[in-house]
Amino acid sequence: MNHMQTDMQATTASVLDTISYAIGQSALGNILAARSPIGVCAILIGADAGTLRQDLANRFPSRVLLEDAAGLRDDLAAIARFIETPGAGLDLPLDMRNGTPFQQRVWEALRAIPCGATVTYTALARRLGMPDGARAVATACAANAVALGIPCHRVLRADGSLSGYRWGIERKRALLEREAAI
Repeated sequence: MNHMQTDMQATTASVLDTISYAIGQSALGNILAARSPIGVCAILIGADAGTLRQDLANRFPSRVLLEDAAGLRDDLAAIARFIETPGAGLDLPLDMRNGTPFQQRVWEALRAIPCGATVTYTALARRLGMPDGARAVATACAANAVALGIPCHRVLRADGSLSGYRWGIERKRALLEREAAI
């Protein structure tokens, strides 16, 4: 391999190791959108921008993080629009490689839940062929870094009540109420 090929491989590797992100506002508080060269790899929701940045850094410790407000303006607008009017959908390319194969299976199943619908952890586990896997499904939901794009907020306890949501039960309730109104 010559020197030029080595430089090209290093450049390609560094581009693939880069995640661009931006922070904006929504009806649910601050939102952080992050994008790899493949697609959106994180949508985080919170009250504090610094906490969101730290959460992103914790989730992608070996990646270069670059703030790019202009480059992610459209993603942030789409996310904020989805929060306001969930019936419009959220059509963004996703990068779900940051999960285990099992987590990715759960996340794909979550993406199949229609807007305005909910499912229990137990029912979702059964759909995945794991009748006793509700706890494992809940753990995979908790590992989801792509809020709204992978709609873990649509999963409820067996009794139909709201349970843990990484970005807060009140946000989960607000999302479900907006989706139910469509």
